[in-house]
Amino acid sequence: MLDQFDAVTAAAEHHQVLLENDQVRVLETIIKPDEETAIHTHIWSGVLYIVAWSDIVRFNEHRNVMMDSRTLPRAPTAGTAMMSAPLGLHSLKNVGTGNLHVILTEFKTAILLQ
Repeated sequence: MLDQFDAVTAAAEHHQVLLENDQVRVLETIIKPDEETAIHTHIWSGVLYIVAWSDIVRFNEHRNVMMDSRTLPRAPTAGTAMMSAPLGLHSLKNVGTGNLHVILTEFKTAILLQ
C-alpha cells in the first residue's frame, strides 16, 4: 500500500502515471523552471530516462541539499538512461532555464539479471 507521500499522491502536479501493473509503474515527470515539487518519495528502484534536462536541486524533508546538479562533473543530457535507487522524503526544484522532463520506470518486484 502506498502512503500519502508517494510521488503520484503527494506531488501529483508533477508526476503522471503512464502505465502501471503488478510489476512496474511508469511515471512521467515534468518540472518547469523555478517550480518545486511537494515533498514525496519513490519507494521502488527503477530506470530514469531523460527526455529534457534542466539543472535541479534535491532537498530532503529538512530542506538540506541532497544533490545540486550544477556541481556534477557532467550533467545528464537528453537521451540518457540511468539507474535510480529508491528515494526517501525529498523535493526537487528546477533551478535551470528549461523544463526537466523524465520518464521513470519503477520496478515493483525484484528483477533477476541473468
